[in-house]
Amino acid sequence: MKKTIIPLLLVACMMSMPATAQTNVQKSSNIFAPVFSPEIPASVTLCGEKIDLDRADMYEAFDRELTAMAYTHGTTMLIIKRANRYFPELSELLKKSDMPQDLLYLACIESSLNPRAYSPAKAAGFWQFIPSAAKEYGLEVNDEVDERYNIEKATAAAARYLKKAYARYGDWPSAMASYNGGMARISGALDKQGADTSLDLYLAEETTRYPYRVMAMKTIFENPRAYGFRLRSDQLYQPRKYKTVEVSGPVASWPEWAAAHGISYAQLREDNPWIRSLKLTNKTGKTYKVRIAESSSLSRSKAGFKTFNPKWTTD
Repeated sequence: MKKTIIPLLLVACMMSMPATAQTNVQKSSNIFAPVFSPEIPASVTLCGEKIDLDRADMYEAFDRELTAMAYTHGTTMLIIKRANRYFPELSELLKKSDMPQDLLYLACIESSLNPRAYSPAKAAGFWQFIPSAAKEYGLEVNDEVDERYNIEKATAAAARYLKKAYARYGDWPSAMASYNGGMARISGALDKQGADTSLDLYLAEETTRYPYRVMAMKTIFENPRAYGFRLRSDQLYQPRKYKTVEVSGPVASWPEWAAAHGISYAQLREDNPWIRSLKLTNKTGKTYKVRIAESSSLSRSKAGFKTFNPKWTTD
């Protein structure tokens, strides 16, 4: 009965409208697709910790981030595509550091998994280290080498930071908030505001939002189709296979070095974004590992199509 009444009411309303108003409504219905608010779960799990969303402020904070990500279609879809290439390696690196797999989503928030990401605050790479923090955690940063762009070393450095933060706070939302705002700021706020977790703190908006953004990203990744993302395996970016060449001395010309190894300088830089100059002085004799992509992995037809998580695709 209700299904019959609603259309009749709409028709009655349309008939009572002026002709111009009816035309505008009809045009709008042809232009705008229905917009739905994402369903918010009662709780989410982050690094094995249950986060109850019954509290109104926490529900709304999570809802804000999930809604934004669900409707920022291009950006979120691109992150899913990139994740298929980078998650396999990042996942193994996190396991090697004995860190939770949910930290993969923190990398998504930090850089959108753009290996060349660089922020106005001079943060760089997947894990967005600023220069001072990078050096504190053992990364080389200069005009010729920037290990913030080295996926192995930067991931290990991020793991060390987060392990230290978790040991200090005892919960992952606080550890993640400190990754954004700094341990000194989070520790000071916890002390001054008499709270036990960052989820109970009044912080700068960006830092307040940060753990919820990680939670929302994880929620979409666990079931992209539930949020309107339809992807086939051939649309995901495929992992690359590399051979590694060790360099322990100076390199007078990286373009010439690349040519001698059968690749272009552009390909060398794409696969080794930590290289920041046309040359490498290397006065200390440090050993650098240079990646050279196998030619088969650079061909879509030869590489084949693999999916890191079958839930991401429709085929």
